[in-house]
Amino acid sequence: MFLDLSGANREGLKKRVNAFYELLANIYGADKLILKATKLEALALLRSRNLGKKVLGLQKIILEDPTIDQVPDFLEIPAILKELEEHAANILARRSLEESIEQKINLKLQERHEEYIREVKKQLLKEEGGPENPQTLKKYALLEKMYSTRLSRSAMEFLRPASLEEIIGQKRGIRALMSKLASPFPQHIIIYGPPGVGKTAAARLALEAAKKMPHTPFNKSAPFVEVDATTLRWDPRETTNPLLGSVHDPIYQGAKKELSEGGIPEPKPGLVTEAHAGVLFIDEIGEMDLHLQSKLLKVLEDKRVFFDSAYYDPADPQVPKYIRKLFEDGAPADFILIGATTKASAEISPALRSRCSAVYFEPLSPGDIKNIVTNAARKLEVKISFEAVELISRYTSEGRGAVNLLADAYGLALFNFSAAMNYSHDGFKGNQGKHAGENQGMNKKIIIDGELMKEVIQSNRLVPLGLARKPCEPQIGKIFGLAASGYLGTVLEIEAISFPAAEAGKGKIRFNEAAGIMTRDSVFNAASVLRKTSGLDINEFDLHINVIGGANIEGPSAGVALFLALYSTLKKVPLRQDIAVSGELSLQGKIKPVGGLVEKLYGARIAGIKEVFLPQENLCELPSSLQEITINYMDNVEEIIPLVLARES
Repeated sequence: MFLDLSGANREGLKKRVNAFYELLANIYGADKLILKATKLEALALLRSRNLGKKVLGLQKIILEDPTIDQVPDFLEIPAILKELEEHAANILARRSLEESIEQKINLKLQERHEEYIREVKKQLLKEEGGPENPQTLKKYALLEKMYSTRLSRSAMEFLRPASLEEIIGQKRGIRALMSKLASPFPQHIIIYGPPGVGKTAAARLALEAAKKMPHTPFNKSAPFVEVDATTLRWDPRETTNPLLGSVHDPIYQGAKKELSEGGIPEPKPGLVTEAHAGVLFIDEIGEMDLHLQSKLLKVLEDKRVFFDSAYYDPADPQVPKYIRKLFEDGAPADFILIGATTKASAEISPALRSRCSAVYFEPLSPGDIKNIVTNAARKLEVKISFEAVELISRYTSEGRGAVNLLADAYGLALFNFSAAMNYSHDGFKGNQGKHAGENQGMNKKIIIDGELMKEVIQSNRLVPLGLARKPCEPQIGKIFGLAASGYLGTVLEIEAISFPAAEAGKGKIRFNEAAGIMTRDSVFNAASVLRKTSGLDINEFDLHINVIGGANIEGPSAGVALFLALYSTLKKVPLRQDIAVSGELSLQGKIKPVGGLVEKLYGARIAGIKEVFLPQENLCELPSSLQEITINYMDNVEEIIPLVLARES
């Protein structure tokens, strides 16, 4: 019998029972709940308006017991609801766990199914002949045919120096290079020098020589990695960087298939890692992008490259060990940097210069070129005349250029020889291997003479580097100056002529504007010093000064030469034509030091000048190849005047 109470408690219990009924509907679903209630004889109880009967129906469903038949009274309902709620919570927890396990099982089944499909596909491809088809097999055959056919080595490759001793004209540079590389503590190096003098060959051979020394850190397998800086570009997006390395993300850049499927980025180490424990040689390093230089300097300090990617998840257990190692510890990049450049040191980044030792390779003299040509002809087993060697040395100052000229002459000589022997052109196609012995016999009969070399020079449209100047009679108002451009030197012909001023006291000065602003300043300096030392007032004369050939004088080093040309033309005294001078002129008549000394002296040597006058402050030790030039060091113009005037016979 129910205790019929009214009020807030009854209303609250009623809401609680209704809420519990709705919870059951959510757990089982409305249709399934009705079906379950029917089986447990609880449907009529659930639809009853009597709260006790409704609770009894809930008991039968939750406990799944149709034998329960005692209708609880109002006071028993709260305790029964609490017990039923605990049972419902257990049901919900069990169902959630079952769903989670079922999802994992389905995922594993899907993975196993996909793996099984892949294995089946691989097996089918293997059984049916693999991934090949007639088109791919045809391309493979063509590729194999290309591999089996090759041209002979280029002349530069065949005649390349095989040891440091074969590099001509760079004894001091190679000695400096080896002292910095073949040490227990090798240094980063930049080799400065003109093109074609052996910088790359010296770097490669220096590493080979260092490997054989017991006190160097390079082992026998130390790599030599070579790259041209003009081919390197800095990508601000960091999507690619062949020098330092980059990360291929799994979506846009196509990491390996097994990595991209798992969303794992793939680091791609660059040349700095390839050069680990060896030498990284960067040719034309002065052309490298400044941003890339900065990143390279960071690598030189850290001795490794660090990678970063938004796709990398250190907690992902699917990440392979080597990728995890690259991301966490970086790629090793402990190498020695050797750069080469044709630029002056001032044009190289100060940050890069401060981390590298400097080695200077000198311009090749005509004698060096002759030695290179003679050695190359010996390797080719051909005879070459003295006149042909002399011509090559007159038209190029580069070892590479000299070898190329010799190779051109060799090819022309072979052509002439074959024509003389009535060989058809078809008979020479693809015969590098077949007629190798015959070609060697031909080489011994070939002579490269002056006429043949002249034909080669004409076909290449070459002009002489500098005409050797034969001694000539002293001249008034003419003198030779020295100039340098890059690593090359040349001789300037400076001349002056004077006339009485067309209007007294209003003389004019004219000179070719192409010579540059520095020439204008040097002319006015020379005019002031001339008036101070000789008392001559240039306002009484009309003067014309000319730099023959219209050369642009970049610095003030032509000041002394301009002064002497003016002095000669105004005093009407002849100057020697077998000398050259270089020096900046101050208003006090002092001869100040100049730059590019070695290059200027090489230019004088090529021009056949045996005596030069230089500033006293430029006194230094010169290369042995320049010892044949007599150098007079002067402090002021009053000392130099009597020495450059024509000697009385």
